[in-house]
Amino acid sequence: MPSMEAVNCNRKLVDCAKSCHILMAEFHSRKERILVKWLWIAAIGVLTGCQQQSTSTLVDHGSYQLETQHQAPGADQRIRFLVMHYTAENFHSSLKTLTDEHVSAHYLLPAHPSEQGGKPVAYQLVPEALRAWHAGASNWRGRTNLNDTSIGIEIVNRGFTRNLLETDWQPYTPEQIALLIQLSRDIVQRYALQPTDVVGHSDIAPQRKQDPGPLFPWQQLAQAGIGAWPDEREVERYLAGRDKHEPVAMASLLEKLARYGYGVDPTWDAKQQRNLVAAFQMHFRPSDYRGEPDAESEAIIEALLSKYGAMR
Repeated sequence: MPSMEAVNCNRKLVDCAKSCHILMAEFHSRKERILVKWLWIAAIGVLTGCQQQSTSTLVDHGSYQLETQHQAPGADQRIRFLVMHYTAENFHSSLKTLTDEHVSAHYLLPAHPSEQGGKPVAYQLVPEALRAWHAGASNWRGRTNLNDTSIGIEIVNRGFTRNLLETDWQPYTPEQIALLIQLSRDIVQRYALQPTDVVGHSDIAPQRKQDPGPLFPWQQLAQAGIGAWPDEREVERYLAGRDKHEPVAMASLLEKLARYGYGVDPTWDAKQQRNLVAAFQMHFRPSDYRGEPDAESEAIIEALLSKYGAMR
């Protein structure tokens, strides 16, 4: 489709031709008609130059130019995943940490976002075209070092506090989740991310991370078109009347988790295996994430595989 500038040039050429035709009809002397003819030639030259300039594919870079007419189809997007984090700090400490030399993220969402023009404000700390240092050692769907292929969103949240009896997790605020949904939806659409491409830090690094934690609203995000979530009826179908706490073989459960996309190391000990199962449960069954392989966890992963397919 021609640019608006090119269309305007074409219109000017047509208008000029019409005007010269009218003048040629009105002028009768030879000198007048020759003058109109030369004006017509000059106008064509100027407007043709305008047209050529508007359709140029050269990009000027000062000391050189780039010809951009020939675009190769053998290319793809760098971004393949969206990773959710919590900061484990307040806003000011989070901003300081994420803008020093050692760690970063593409976006930071305050607990109570300010507004500009009636719209909530998120902080972009790293352009999406650049790699942020948010994922660390990581593994998802056959890819490692996800800093190279992901966008990271850090959400201001203190995470958890431990006492003698239990772990208390801090809830996310409705305002930051509303902003997160809007921002994430744009990212998902911009890079055509699939539901299985949206993950938590604990999904990709289960041996060392627990964020975004069990209070992160994965189901709410999935209902907004962001990330994966199993269908309850399918979970019940795969549960097949078993007690949800009924033990299942750890090896079988790990095999299914690996097919879905989790990184599984055959050299892991029992504690490391439970860490992975706990990360999965924290994402898809946050009411119980003890890491024990049970029938409900098996039914959930089977429902996810049925809905989204295995890793290719």
